[in-house]
Amino acid sequence: MNKPRISYIKPESIDDPKMIAELKRCAEMGTPRPESQAIRAHVPAIFSGFARVWKDSFYEGVLENSIKELCRIYVSHSVKCEYCGNQRSTKAKGIAKEDYFDLLNFEKSKRYSEKQKTALSYAEAITWDLQTTDELWELLHKHYSEPEIVELGFFIALTMGQQRWLRTLNLDHHQIMAGSSSGLAEGLENEEKLKEAKTSDQYWAKNKLT
Repeated sequence: MNKPRISYIKPESIDDPKMIAELKRCAEMGTPRPESQAIRAHVPAIFSGFARVWKDSFYEGVLENSIKELCRIYVSHSVKCEYCGNQRSTKAKGIAKEDYFDLLNFEKSKRYSEKQKTALSYAEAITWDLQTTDELWELLHKHYSEPEIVELGFFIALTMGQQRWLRTLNLDHHQIMAGSSSGLAEGLENEEKLKEAKTSDQYWAKNKLT
C-alpha cells in the first residue's frame, strides 16, 4: 500500500465528540469510509461541512440512493479513483454486483433502465464537460422532478470533484478504524483481500475501458 500524500488525523487525537461520531458512522456505514474523512479532519470545518452536505445530497434527499450510487461509481470508474470505486453504498437497493462493472458501457448495456441511463448520461456530461442536448433534458424531466434533477446534478458535481482530488492522495482502505468492512465492495473485507484483489487481472481499475 502506498503511503498517503497527506497524513491521516488519528481518531484518538480528536477531542470533538461530533467528529468522533462521524468517523464511527463512516466505519459502520461507509461511503465515505474513515480514511477520507481522516484527511479532511485537518480542517474541522471542512470535515463537518463535507459530512453535512454528503448526508443531505447522498444518504438523504429527495432522490433514491441507488440512482446516485450508480452515478457515483460511474465517476469512480471514469476518473479511476480506486479508493472511491471500491466502496459501496449500504443504503442502495436493487443494484446487483454486476451492475457496478458495466457502467462505462451504460448506453449499450441491457443492465440499466431508461431512467438509470438518463441519470448516467447526466453524470457523463458533467464528468466530461459534454454538451447536453434537448433530448437529454426531455428525458431528465420525464423521469425526475426538478428537485431531483437539482440534487442529482449537485451530487454528481460534488463527488466528481472530491474523487478527482482523492485519487491524488494515495488513500486506501483498512488504514483508519480497521476491522470494519461496511461499505466496501465484496471481496475487499480486509487488507489482505484488498491487496490480493489489486493483483488480479480482473481488478476493475486494470480494465482498459476504465
